[in-house]
Amino acid sequence: MDAVSLVSQLGGFLYTVGSFVVVLSIIVAVHEYGHYIVGRWCGIHPEVFSLGFGPVLASRVDKRGTRWQLAAFPLGGFVKFLGDADAASGKDAGAISAAETDPELLRKTMHGAPLWARAATVAAGPIFNFILAIVIFTGVNLSRGQMQEPLAVGSIKDLSVEGYTLEPGDEILAVAGIETPDFSDGVAWRAFEGSVPVEKILDYRVARDGNEMVARGPYLMPSIVTGVAPRSAASDAGLREGDVIVAVDDGEIFAFSQLKERVEEGEGAPLSLTVWNAGETRELILSPRRTDEPTADGGFQTNWRIGIAGGLAFEPARESVSPWLAVGQGAAQVWRMIEQSLSGLKHMITGQISTCNLSGPVAIAEMSGTLASQGAVNFIWLIAALSTGIGLLNLFPVPVLDGGHLVFFAYEAITGRTPNDRAMQVLMMIGLTMILGLMLFSVSNDLLFC
Repeated sequence: MDAVSLVSQLGGFLYTVGSFVVVLSIIVAVHEYGHYIVGRWCGIHPEVFSLGFGPVLASRVDKRGTRWQLAAFPLGGFVKFLGDADAASGKDAGAISAAETDPELLRKTMHGAPLWARAATVAAGPIFNFILAIVIFTGVNLSRGQMQEPLAVGSIKDLSVEGYTLEPGDEILAVAGIETPDFSDGVAWRAFEGSVPVEKILDYRVARDGNEMVARGPYLMPSIVTGVAPRSAASDAGLREGDVIVAVDDGEIFAFSQLKERVEEGEGAPLSLTVWNAGETRELILSPRRTDEPTADGGFQTNWRIGIAGGLAFEPARESVSPWLAVGQGAAQVWRMIEQSLSGLKHMITGQISTCNLSGPVAIAEMSGTLASQGAVNFIWLIAALSTGIGLLNLFPVPVLDGGHLVFFAYEAITGRTPNDRAMQVLMMIGLTMILGLMLFSVSNDLLFC
């Protein structure tokens, strides 16, 4: 390997690691800030707010007596409250015993505060993760707006097709004689897509400058790449947004459905793609991979995929959305992700889909680097998606995680007494072992098996 290649690979590695650290640091900081601020509001004193673990690189103590610190290993963080023995909120028996003589001081500890205050403080971490995701999705929705109804052309994409007269600003009334439904009506739109003839050039009936006319335009859903999934066959082969796939194994294609058909027919066999972009043509070889995809009924279906998204032949005109609608859409996106994550976990446990769907830190780091290189919107979207996942993971009823603490609080609320300290320690060790086991399994998935 020559020096130039080595430097290039090292630069790519550092970019990937740097992107991962940025993503993780943002999510962890928001999660821990949720614990910190709600705990403080509830009268529990936060002694330490740490971003990272291990040796402390920098720290300062604020006017409330909280030490804010940055540690050497940026793979997590914690808030240590008064009365905690460790970052997992284990009880410091000595500190609690000393505080028992001072009711006001005891009230400021995590273990001496009322049950409602402790529960709110613990639940705040995951809730803040969900809020972060909703805020990000809301911002993206506000910045992008929504597709204008009725459908209109915003800009024409650069395709390897000539001879069309469709123009920006045209309102699409019909394609190949088939009336255009509202894009927001998913069922009607999918039926419309399926009924449009698969022809390279189509007649579009449009409204232009107040007049109806017929314009010639490319096939509605061409074989253009509008997105590339990280760690996919397409990503590994070098496909990028804006590429137009014009041939598969020397057979000409122009529709995304044709590409999909060729990929699925091959059942994983290597494919030779001819790719056009801005007047230049290149050849790529890739092998489709089995992919588990969620279905409308909440299940999963395994298909052969190369890892790209398609889209319309033109960029639709967009219009602004109201803040309330954007918030609603953001919350709905978070809820869909939670539902799909729980469904995926259920199907992995029952063996209906592959455990390769469980990504570990190596895969997440690679996704961070890939999406960061694809642009700010994709990178920010990843932060929202991972924030949702980490919030959900922390609510699982596993000791050490926030969900485990909430189970202990529920036990206390029902029985009127706290769990036995010895039993708590044993359960915390079991929980820690489970988390470490899951981590090792996911890393082995990333490096060895998937």
